[in-house]
Amino acid sequence: MGSISIWHWLIFFIFFGVPYWFILPRAGLSKWLALLGLIPIFIFLFPWLLVFRKWPGDERAAPSKAS
Repeated sequence: MGSISIWHWLIFFIFFGVPYWFILPRAGLSKWLALLGLIPIFIFLFPWLLVFRKWPGDERAAPSKAS
């Protein structure tokens, strides 16, 4: 009791790491950053990184101001 097995880490990574594996490339970041999801503090930092970061599609979605 009190120890974390490899199965716990695997389940933890599947539920938290795999979604970031697909989201991070859309944000213009390396999908390998999802491996940082194995460190619990990064699970809470990734949403902040994604929310406040400028995404590649932001320029296309912004309305142009034609004068």
